[in-house]
Amino acid sequence: MNKADFRPTCLLATAALAAIPACHPVGPDYQRPVTAAPEVFRGQAQPQEHSLAETDWWTIYNDPVLQELIREGLTSNFDTRIAVARVEQARELAAQARSLYYPTVNYQGAITGGRNDFAGTPVLNNGVQGGTGFGIIGAAWELDVWGRIRRLNEQALAEYLATEEAKNAVMITVLAEIATAYFQLLELDLEREIAIRTEQSFADSLKLFTQRLKGGAGSRLETSRAEASLASVAARVPDIERLITLKENEISVLLGKTPGPIKRGTRLTEQTMPPEVPAGIPSQLLERRPDLREAEQRLRAANAAVGVAQADFFPRIGLTTYFGKVSSSLGDLLDPVSTAWSAGGNLLGPIFTGGQLEAQLAQRKAEWDAARLGYQKTALVALREVSDGLTDRDKLELVRAEQERSVRAFSESVEVSMKRYSAGKASYFEVLEAQQQLFPAENTLAQVRFSQLATIVRLYKALGGGWNPSEKAEGLPPVGIFSSSLP
Repeated sequence: MNKADFRPTCLLATAALAAIPACHPVGPDYQRPVTAAPEVFRGQAQPQEHSLAETDWWTIYNDPVLQELIREGLTSNFDTRIAVARVEQARELAAQARSLYYPTVNYQGAITGGRNDFAGTPVLNNGVQGGTGFGIIGAAWELDVWGRIRRLNEQALAEYLATEEAKNAVMITVLAEIATAYFQLLELDLEREIAIRTEQSFADSLKLFTQRLKGGAGSRLETSRAEASLASVAARVPDIERLITLKENEISVLLGKTPGPIKRGTRLTEQTMPPEVPAGIPSQLLERRPDLREAEQRLRAANAAVGVAQADFFPRIGLTTYFGKVSSSLGDLLDPVSTAWSAGGNLLGPIFTGGQLEAQLAQRKAEWDAARLGYQKTALVALREVSDGLTDRDKLELVRAEQERSVRAFSESVEVSMKRYSAGKASYFEVLEAQQQLFPAENTLAQVRFSQLATIVRLYKALGGGWNPSEKAEGLPPVGIFSSSLP
Protein backbone atom coordinates (compact mmCIF):
# COMPACT_ATOMS: atom_id res chain seq x y z
CA MET A 1 0.00 0.00 0.00
CA ASN A 2 1.46 3.38 -0.97
CA LYS A 3 1.20 6.56 1.06
CA ALA A 4 -1.71 7.89 -1.01
CA ASP A 5 -3.76 4.80 -0.22
CA PHE A 6 -2.65 4.64 3.40
CA ARG A 7 -3.82 8.10 4.52
CA PRO A 8 -7.56 7.76 3.65
CA THR A 9 -7.59 4.31 5.20
CA CYS A 10 -5.97 5.67 8.38
CA LEU A 11 -8.46 8.51 8.61
CA LEU A 12 -11.38 6.14 8.13
CA ALA A 13 -10.08 3.78 10.82
CA THR A 14 -9.55 6.69 13.21
CA ALA A 15 -13.11 7.90 12.66
CA ALA A 16 -14.46 4.40 13.26
CA LEU A 17 -12.48 4.05 16.50
CA ALA A 18 -13.69 7.44 17.70
CA ALA A 19 -17.31 6.39 17.14
CA ILE A 20 -16.98 3.15 19.12
CA PRO A 21 -17.33 4.68 22.63
CA ALA A 22 -20.57 6.31 21.53
CA CYS A 23 -22.19 2.88 21.02
CA HIS A 24 -24.56 2.01 23.85
CA PRO A 25 -23.21 -0.94 25.85
CA VAL A 26 -25.23 -4.12 25.85
CA GLY A 27 -27.08 -5.11 28.98
CA PRO A 28 -29.65 -3.35 31.17
CA ASP A 29 -29.08 0.17 32.45
CA TYR A 30 -29.38 0.50 36.21
CA GLN A 31 -32.62 1.72 37.77
CA ARG A 32 -33.24 1.96 41.51
CA PRO A 33 -35.91 -0.55 42.63
CA VAL A 34 -39.17 0.83 43.94
CA THR A 35 -39.41 0.69 47.73
CA ALA A 36 -42.64 1.12 49.66
CA ALA A 37 -41.62 4.00 51.93
CA PRO A 38 -44.49 5.55 53.96
CA GLU A 39 -45.02 9.29 54.23
CA VAL A 40 -44.14 9.23 57.94
CA PHE A 41 -42.47 6.74 60.24
CA ARG A 42 -44.66 4.75 62.58
CA GLY A 43 -44.37 6.53 65.92
CA GLN A 44 -44.04 9.92 64.19
CA ALA A 45 -46.98 12.30 64.49
CA GLN A 46 -46.38 14.19 61.24
CA PRO A 47 -43.74 14.61 58.53
CA GLN A 48 -40.64 16.44 59.70
CA GLU A 49 -38.31 18.29 57.38
CA HIS A 50 -35.22 17.87 59.54
CA SER A 51 -33.71 14.71 60.98
CA LEU A 52 -31.70 13.91 64.09
CA ALA A 53 -29.15 12.37 61.72
CA GLU A 54 -28.20 15.86 60.52
CA THR A 55 -26.86 16.66 63.99
CA ASP A 56 -23.14 16.13 64.58
CA TRP A 57 -22.43 13.20 66.90
CA TRP A 58 -20.34 15.32 69.28
CA THR A 59 -23.49 17.38 69.87
CA ILE A 60 -25.60 14.32 70.57
CA TYR A 61 -23.04 12.79 72.92
CA ASN A 62 -21.88 15.87 74.80
CA ASP A 63 -19.91 14.06 77.51
CA PRO A 64 -16.26 15.14 76.93
CA VAL A 65 -14.91 11.76 78.00
CA LEU A 66 -17.29 9.91 75.67
CA GLN A 67 -16.29 12.22 72.82
CA GLU A 68 -12.64 11.37 73.41
CA LEU A 69 -13.42 7.63 73.45
CA ILE A 70 -15.33 7.90 70.17
CA ARG A 71 -12.51 9.85 68.55
CA GLU A 72 -10.03 7.20 69.63
CA GLY A 73 -12.29 4.42 68.41
CA LEU A 74 -12.83 5.94 64.97
CA THR A 75 -9.07 6.04 64.39
CA SER A 76 -7.85 2.94 66.26
CA ASN A 77 -10.68 0.40 66.12
CA PHE A 78 -9.56 -2.67 64.18
CA ASP A 79 -12.88 -3.10 62.35
CA THR A 80 -12.58 0.46 61.09
CA ARG A 81 -9.00 -0.04 59.98
CA ILE A 82 -9.91 -3.29 58.23
CA ALA A 83 -12.74 -1.48 56.42
CA VAL A 84 -10.32 1.21 55.27
CA ALA A 85 -7.96 -1.47 53.92
CA ARG A 86 -10.85 -3.03 52.01
CA VAL A 87 -11.65 0.32 50.46
CA GLU A 88 -8.07 0.55 49.23
CA GLN A 89 -8.31 -2.95 47.76
CA ALA A 90 -11.53 -2.09 45.90
CA ARG A 91 -10.05 1.17 44.63
CA GLU A 92 -7.10 -0.65 43.09
CA LEU A 93 -9.43 -3.23 41.53
CA ALA A 94 -11.38 -0.37 39.97
CA ALA A 95 -8.12 1.09 38.66
CA GLN A 96 -7.29 -2.30 37.11
CA ALA A 97 -10.65 -2.36 35.36
CA ARG A 98 -10.09 1.19 34.14
CA SER A 99 -6.78 0.17 32.54
CA LEU A 100 -8.73 -1.97 30.04
CA TYR A 101 -9.72 1.24 28.26
CA TYR A 102 -6.12 1.70 27.10
CA PRO A 103 -3.83 -0.37 24.89
CA THR A 104 -1.18 -2.53 26.49
CA VAL A 105 2.36 -1.85 25.31
CA ASN A 106 5.20 -4.29 25.92
CA TYR A 107 8.69 -5.00 24.74
CA GLN A 108 10.56 -8.16 23.84
CA GLY A 109 14.11 -8.94 22.84
CA ALA A 110 16.52 -11.85 22.52
CA ILE A 111 20.04 -12.57 21.33
CA THR A 112 21.25 -16.09 20.59
CA GLY A 113 24.42 -17.53 19.11
CA GLY A 114 25.75 -21.02 18.53
CA ARG A 115 26.51 -23.86 16.18
CA ASN A 116 23.94 -26.23 14.76
CA ASP A 117 21.43 -23.93 16.41
CA PHE A 118 18.27 -22.17 15.27
CA ALA A 119 16.59 -19.70 17.65
CA GLY A 120 17.87 -21.56 20.70
CA THR A 121 16.87 -25.00 19.40
CA PRO A 122 19.50 -27.59 18.35
CA VAL A 123 19.18 -28.20 14.60
CA LEU A 124 21.63 -30.00 12.32
CA ASN A 125 22.80 -27.46 9.72
CA ASN A 126 26.17 -28.80 8.63
CA GLY A 127 27.94 -27.20 11.55
CA VAL A 128 27.12 -23.65 10.55
CA GLN A 129 27.93 -21.22 13.32
CA GLY A 130 25.98 -17.99 13.67
CA GLY A 131 23.59 -15.94 15.75
CA THR A 132 20.25 -14.16 15.71
CA GLY A 133 18.84 -11.20 17.52
CA PHE A 134 15.68 -9.16 17.68
CA GLY A 135 14.11 -6.38 19.69
CA ILE A 136 10.52 -5.21 19.22
CA ILE A 137 7.90 -3.08 20.88
CA GLY A 138 4.34 -4.37 20.58
CA ALA A 139 0.89 -3.10 21.46
CA ALA A 140 -2.58 -4.64 21.72
CA TRP A 141 -5.93 -2.98 22.22
CA GLU A 142 -9.40 -4.44 22.60
CA LEU A 143 -12.05 -2.28 20.95
CA ASP A 144 -15.02 -1.87 23.30
CA VAL A 145 -17.60 -2.27 20.54
CA TRP A 146 -20.27 -3.95 22.68
CA GLY A 147 -19.51 -2.13 25.92
CA ARG A 148 -18.01 -5.10 27.79
CA ILE A 149 -15.19 -2.99 29.19
CA ARG A 150 -17.56 -0.18 30.09
CA ARG A 151 -19.77 -2.61 32.01
CA LEU A 152 -16.70 -4.05 33.75
CA ASN A 153 -15.74 -0.52 34.81
CA GLU A 154 -19.27 0.19 35.96
CA GLN A 155 -19.21 -2.98 38.04
CA ALA A 156 -15.78 -2.26 39.55
CA LEU A 157 -16.70 1.33 40.39
CA ALA A 158 -19.94 0.22 42.07
CA GLU A 159 -18.08 -2.39 44.12
CA TYR A 160 -15.55 0.25 45.14
CA LEU A 161 -18.30 2.66 46.20
CA ALA A 162 -19.98 -0.21 48.08
CA THR A 163 -16.82 -0.71 50.16
CA GLU A 164 -16.81 3.04 50.87
CA GLU A 165 -20.35 2.78 52.19
CA ALA A 166 -19.47 -0.39 54.12
CA LYS A 167 -16.66 1.56 55.78
CA ASN A 168 -19.10 4.33 56.68
CA ALA A 169 -21.47 1.73 58.14
CA VAL A 170 -18.61 0.31 60.22
CA MET A 171 -17.87 3.80 61.52
CA ILE A 172 -21.49 4.25 62.62
CA THR A 173 -21.46 0.82 64.27
CA VAL A 174 -18.22 1.54 66.13
CA LEU A 175 -19.54 4.91 67.25
CA ALA A 176 -22.80 3.34 68.48
CA GLU A 177 -21.07 0.42 70.21
CA ILE A 178 -18.68 2.71 72.10
CA ALA A 179 -21.49 5.03 73.19
CA THR A 180 -23.75 2.16 74.27
CA ALA A 181 -20.98 0.38 76.18
CA TYR A 182 -19.99 3.65 77.88
CA PHE A 183 -23.55 4.35 79.01
CA GLN A 184 -23.85 0.78 80.26
CA LEU A 185 -20.62 1.26 82.20
CA LEU A 186 -22.12 4.34 83.84
CA GLU A 187 -25.23 2.33 84.67
CA LEU A 188 -23.11 -0.35 86.36
CA ASP A 189 -21.32 2.38 88.33
CA LEU A 190 -24.69 3.66 89.50
CA GLU A 191 -25.88 0.15 90.41
CA ARG A 192 -22.71 -0.33 92.42
CA GLU A 193 -23.38 2.93 94.30
CA ILE A 194 -26.95 1.79 94.98
CA ALA A 195 -25.74 -1.61 96.23
CA ILE A 196 -23.17 -0.03 98.55
CA ARG A 197 -25.76 2.43 99.89
CA THR A 198 -28.29 -0.37 100.37
CA GLU A 199 -25.65 -2.51 102.06
CA GLN A 200 -25.05 0.29 104.54
CA SER A 201 -28.79 0.61 105.12
CA PHE A 202 -29.11 -3.12 105.90
CA ALA A 203 -26.03 -2.89 108.14
CA ASP A 204 -27.69 -0.11 110.13
CA SER A 205 -30.83 -2.21 110.48
CA LEU A 206 -28.81 -5.20 111.65
CA LYS A 207 -27.05 -3.01 114.21
CA LEU A 208 -30.38 -1.71 115.48
CA PHE A 209 -31.90 -5.20 115.72
CA THR A 210 -28.80 -6.50 117.51
CA GLN A 211 -29.01 -3.73 120.11
CA ARG A 212 -32.67 -4.50 120.75
CA LEU A 213 -31.81 -8.21 121.03
CA LYS A 214 -29.16 -7.45 123.66
CA GLY A 215 -31.66 -5.27 125.51
CA GLY A 216 -34.19 -8.08 125.54
CA ALA A 217 -36.67 -6.21 123.32
CA GLY A 218 -35.89 -8.11 120.12
CA SER A 219 -35.58 -11.65 118.85
CA ARG A 220 -33.00 -13.73 117.08
CA LEU A 221 -35.35 -13.95 114.08
CA GLU A 222 -34.99 -10.21 113.53
CA THR A 223 -31.19 -10.28 113.49
CA SER A 224 -31.10 -13.42 111.30
CA ARG A 225 -33.38 -11.88 108.67
CA ALA A 226 -31.44 -8.63 108.73
CA GLU A 227 -28.11 -10.45 108.41
CA ALA A 228 -29.42 -12.52 105.48
CA SER A 229 -30.60 -9.39 103.67
CA LEU A 230 -27.23 -7.71 104.33
CA ALA A 231 -25.29 -10.67 102.94
CA SER A 232 -27.50 -10.83 99.85
CA VAL A 233 -26.87 -7.18 98.99
CA ALA A 234 -23.17 -7.43 99.89
CA ALA A 235 -22.78 -10.30 97.42
CA ARG A 236 -24.16 -8.05 94.70
CA VAL A 237 -21.28 -5.55 95.02
CA PRO A 238 -18.42 -7.82 93.80
CA ASP A 239 -20.67 -9.19 91.07
CA ILE A 240 -21.30 -5.67 89.75
CA GLU A 241 -17.57 -4.95 89.99
CA ARG A 242 -16.98 -8.06 87.87
CA LEU A 243 -19.39 -6.76 85.25
CA ILE A 244 -17.69 -3.36 85.33
CA THR A 245 -14.33 -4.95 84.56
CA LEU A 246 -15.83 -6.94 81.68
CA LYS A 247 -17.43 -3.81 80.25
CA GLU A 248 -14.15 -1.88 80.53
CA ASN A 249 -12.42 -4.70 78.66
CA GLU A 250 -15.09 -4.54 75.95
CA ILE A 251 -14.61 -0.80 75.50
CA SER A 252 -10.83 -1.22 75.43
CA VAL A 253 -11.11 -3.67 72.53
CA LEU A 254 -13.42 -1.27 70.71
CA LEU A 255 -10.69 1.35 71.12
CA GLY A 256 -8.11 -1.03 69.67
CA LYS A 257 -6.02 -1.32 72.83
CA THR A 258 -5.30 -3.88 75.53
CA PRO A 259 -7.89 -4.27 78.32
CA GLY A 260 -7.62 -1.68 81.05
CA PRO A 261 -9.58 0.84 83.12
CA ILE A 262 -11.80 3.33 81.33
CA LYS A 263 -12.07 6.96 82.36
CA ARG A 264 -15.52 8.27 83.34
CA GLY A 265 -17.06 11.65 82.70
CA THR A 266 -20.61 12.80 83.43
CA ARG A 267 -22.60 10.53 85.76
CA LEU A 268 -25.53 8.56 84.36
CA THR A 269 -28.05 10.65 86.31
CA GLU A 270 -26.54 13.84 84.84
CA GLN A 271 -26.45 12.75 81.21
CA THR A 272 -28.69 14.87 78.98
CA MET A 273 -30.73 13.81 75.99
CA PRO A 274 -31.82 15.83 72.96
CA PRO A 275 -35.02 17.75 73.78
CA GLU A 276 -36.40 16.83 70.36
CA VAL A 277 -35.70 13.83 68.20
CA PRO A 278 -36.97 14.57 64.67
CA ALA A 279 -36.87 11.57 62.36
CA GLY A 280 -37.19 13.38 59.04
CA ILE A 281 -38.76 11.90 55.92
CA PRO A 282 -38.62 8.11 55.37
CA SER A 283 -37.36 8.51 51.80
CA GLN A 284 -34.27 10.28 53.18
CA LEU A 285 -33.05 6.95 54.57
CA LEU A 286 -32.26 5.80 51.02
CA GLU A 287 -29.83 8.68 50.65
CA ARG A 288 -28.35 8.74 54.15
CA ARG A 289 -27.97 5.27 55.64
CA PRO A 290 -24.65 3.74 54.59
CA ASP A 291 -25.95 0.17 54.64
CA LEU A 292 -28.73 1.14 52.22
CA ARG A 293 -26.27 2.97 49.99
CA GLU A 294 -23.96 -0.04 50.11
CA ALA A 295 -26.81 -2.40 49.19
CA GLU A 296 -27.69 -0.17 46.23
CA GLN A 297 -24.09 -0.15 44.99
CA ARG A 298 -24.01 -3.95 45.27
CA LEU A 299 -27.17 -4.02 43.18
CA ARG A 300 -25.62 -1.64 40.64
CA ALA A 301 -22.57 -3.90 40.38
CA ALA A 302 -24.78 -6.96 39.87
CA ASN A 303 -26.69 -5.09 37.17
CA ALA A 304 -23.44 -4.27 35.34
CA ALA A 305 -22.33 -7.91 35.65
CA VAL A 306 -25.40 -8.90 33.65
CA GLY A 307 -24.19 -6.60 30.85
CA VAL A 308 -20.72 -8.18 30.96
CA ALA A 309 -22.26 -11.66 30.63
CA GLN A 310 -24.36 -10.52 27.66
CA ALA A 311 -21.32 -8.96 25.97
CA ASP A 312 -19.53 -12.32 26.14
CA PHE A 313 -21.95 -13.59 23.47
CA PHE A 314 -20.41 -11.14 20.97
CA PRO A 315 -16.96 -11.33 19.40
CA ARG A 316 -14.06 -9.43 20.86
CA ILE A 317 -12.32 -7.19 18.32
CA GLY A 318 -8.74 -6.20 18.89
CA LEU A 319 -5.85 -4.38 17.25
CA THR A 320 -2.25 -5.58 17.43
CA THR A 321 0.97 -4.05 16.23
CA TYR A 322 4.69 -4.24 16.73
CA PHE A 323 7.85 -2.51 15.52
CA GLY A 324 11.48 -3.51 15.91
CA LYS A 325 14.60 -5.09 14.49
CA VAL A 326 15.24 -8.69 13.45
CA SER A 327 18.47 -10.11 12.03
CA SER A 328 20.17 -13.47 11.59
CA SER A 329 23.47 -11.71 12.13
CA LEU A 330 24.07 -9.69 15.22
CA GLY A 331 26.00 -7.12 13.26
CA ASP A 332 23.10 -6.43 10.91
CA LEU A 333 20.63 -5.23 13.56
CA LEU A 334 21.34 -1.61 12.66
CA ASP A 335 20.78 -2.21 8.97
CA PRO A 336 17.49 -0.73 7.67
CA VAL A 337 16.75 -4.04 6.03
CA SER A 338 16.37 -5.63 9.47
CA THR A 339 13.44 -3.37 10.39
CA ALA A 340 10.28 -5.34 11.23
CA TRP A 341 6.75 -4.08 11.80
CA SER A 342 3.20 -5.35 11.73
CA ALA A 343 -0.31 -3.98 12.15
CA GLY A 344 -3.47 -5.99 12.15
CA GLY A 345 -6.75 -6.81 13.76
CA ASN A 346 -8.21 -9.93 15.30
CA LEU A 347 -11.64 -11.30 15.95
CA LEU A 348 -12.51 -13.85 18.63
CA GLY A 349 -16.02 -15.03 19.30
CA PRO A 350 -17.91 -18.08 20.56
CA ILE A 351 -19.54 -20.64 18.29
CA PHE A 352 -20.30 -23.49 20.66
CA THR A 353 -19.68 -23.44 24.43
CA GLY A 354 -21.94 -26.23 25.60
CA GLY A 355 -24.31 -23.80 27.35
CA GLN A 356 -21.59 -22.15 29.41
CA LEU A 357 -22.38 -18.58 28.33
CA GLU A 358 -26.11 -19.10 28.83
CA ALA A 359 -25.51 -20.46 32.32
CA GLN A 360 -23.21 -17.55 33.18
CA LEU A 361 -25.87 -15.07 32.08
CA ALA A 362 -28.55 -16.88 34.09
CA GLN A 363 -26.23 -16.85 37.10
CA ARG A 364 -25.66 -13.08 36.83
CA LYS A 365 -29.39 -12.47 36.53
CA ALA A 366 -30.01 -14.58 39.64
CA GLU A 367 -27.31 -12.62 41.50
CA TRP A 368 -29.00 -9.38 40.44
CA ASP A 369 -32.35 -10.63 41.69
CA ALA A 370 -30.80 -11.58 45.04
CA ALA A 371 -29.13 -8.15 45.29
CA ARG A 372 -32.46 -6.44 44.51
CA LEU A 373 -34.26 -8.40 47.23
CA GLY A 374 -31.40 -7.67 49.64
CA TYR A 375 -31.72 -3.97 48.95
CA GLN A 376 -35.48 -3.99 49.50
CA LYS A 377 -35.08 -6.01 52.71
CA THR A 378 -32.45 -3.58 54.01
CA ALA A 379 -34.81 -0.67 53.34
CA LEU A 380 -37.62 -2.44 55.19
CA VAL A 381 -35.40 -3.20 58.19
CA ALA A 382 -34.29 0.44 58.25
CA LEU A 383 -37.89 1.62 58.48
CA ARG A 384 -38.52 -0.81 61.32
CA GLU A 385 -35.43 0.29 63.26
CA VAL A 386 -36.46 3.94 63.08
CA SER A 387 -40.02 3.13 64.14
CA ASP A 388 -38.74 1.00 67.04
CA GLY A 389 -36.47 3.83 68.17
CA LEU A 390 -39.24 6.43 68.07
CA THR A 391 -41.57 4.15 70.03
CA ASP A 392 -38.90 3.30 72.62
CA ARG A 393 -38.09 6.95 73.16
CA ASP A 394 -41.70 7.98 73.77
CA LYS A 395 -42.62 5.05 76.00
CA LEU A 396 -39.40 4.95 78.02
CA GLU A 397 -39.92 8.59 78.99
CA LEU A 398 -43.23 7.59 80.56
CA VAL A 399 -41.64 4.54 82.20
CA ARG A 400 -38.88 6.66 83.74
CA ALA A 401 -41.37 9.17 85.18
CA GLU A 402 -43.37 6.41 86.87
CA GLN A 403 -40.25 4.60 88.08
CA GLU A 404 -38.95 7.81 89.65
CA ARG A 405 -42.24 8.16 91.47
CA SER A 406 -41.92 4.54 92.67
CA VAL A 407 -38.39 5.17 94.02
CA ARG A 408 -39.53 8.28 95.86
CA ALA A 409 -42.40 6.39 97.46
CA PHE A 410 -40.19 3.46 98.53
CA SER A 411 -37.58 5.85 99.93
CA GLU A 412 -40.24 7.54 102.02
CA SER A 413 -41.52 4.12 103.10
CA VAL A 414 -38.05 3.12 104.39
CA GLU A 415 -37.70 6.36 106.32
CA VAL A 416 -41.15 6.11 107.89
CA SER A 417 -40.79 2.42 108.77
CA MET A 418 -37.49 3.07 110.57
CA LYS A 419 -39.07 5.82 112.62
CA ARG A 420 -42.07 3.65 113.47
CA TYR A 421 -39.80 0.73 114.46
CA SER A 422 -37.68 2.96 116.70
CA ALA A 423 -40.87 4.21 118.36
CA GLY A 424 -42.11 0.63 118.85
CA LYS A 425 -45.05 1.10 116.49
CA ALA A 426 -43.86 -1.29 113.72
CA SER A 427 -42.27 -4.74 113.47
CA TYR A 428 -38.89 -5.57 111.98
CA PHE A 429 -40.68 -7.15 109.03
CA GLU A 430 -42.05 -3.77 107.98
CA VAL A 431 -38.55 -2.24 107.96
CA LEU A 432 -36.96 -5.10 105.99
CA GLU A 433 -39.79 -5.20 103.47
CA ALA A 434 -39.46 -1.49 102.76
CA GLN A 435 -35.69 -1.77 102.29
CA GLN A 436 -35.99 -4.87 100.08
CA GLN A 437 -38.48 -3.11 97.80
CA LEU A 438 -36.38 0.05 97.46
CA PHE A 439 -33.23 -1.74 96.24
CA PRO A 440 -34.70 -3.31 93.04
CA ALA A 441 -36.72 -0.16 92.34
CA GLU A 442 -33.54 1.95 92.30
CA ASN A 443 -31.80 -0.60 90.08
CA THR A 444 -34.73 -0.60 87.68
CA LEU A 445 -34.62 3.20 87.48
CA ALA A 446 -30.90 3.04 86.65
CA GLN A 447 -31.63 0.53 83.88
CA VAL A 448 -34.42 2.68 82.47
CA ARG A 449 -32.11 5.69 82.34
CA PHE A 450 -29.55 3.61 80.45
CA SER A 451 -32.25 2.35 78.08
CA GLN A 452 -33.23 5.92 77.27
CA LEU A 453 -29.66 6.86 76.38
CA ALA A 454 -29.16 3.63 74.43
CA THR A 455 -32.37 4.34 72.50
CA ILE A 456 -30.99 7.68 71.31
CA VAL A 457 -27.85 5.86 70.16
CA ARG A 458 -29.87 3.27 68.24
CA LEU A 459 -32.18 5.90 66.74
CA TYR A 460 -29.25 8.06 65.66
CA LYS A 461 -27.68 5.02 64.02
CA ALA A 462 -30.98 3.92 62.44
CA LEU A 463 -31.39 7.35 60.83
CA GLY A 464 -27.88 7.15 59.37
CA GLY A 465 -26.31 9.88 61.46
CA GLY A 466 -22.70 10.38 62.38
CA TRP A 467 -20.84 9.11 59.31
CA ASN A 468 -20.60 12.19 57.09
CA PRO A 469 -20.55 15.36 59.21
CA SER A 470 -20.69 18.58 57.20
CA GLU A 471 -18.60 20.44 59.76
CA LYS A 472 -15.84 19.40 62.10
CA ALA A 473 -15.94 20.39 65.75
CA GLU A 474 -12.85 22.00 67.19
CA GLY A 475 -10.34 19.46 68.44
CA LEU A 476 -11.99 16.52 66.68
CA PRO A 477 -10.02 14.37 64.24
CA PRO A 478 -10.95 14.64 60.56
CA VAL A 479 -13.39 11.84 59.89
CA GLY A 480 -12.49 12.31 56.24
CA ILE A 481 -9.23 10.45 56.80
CA PHE A 482 -11.22 7.37 55.89
CA SER A 483 -12.45 8.76 52.58
CA SER A 484 -10.80 7.94 49.31
CA SER A 485 -11.60 8.43 45.64
CA LEU A 486 -10.56 7.11 42.30
CA PRO A 487 -7.38 8.67 40.91
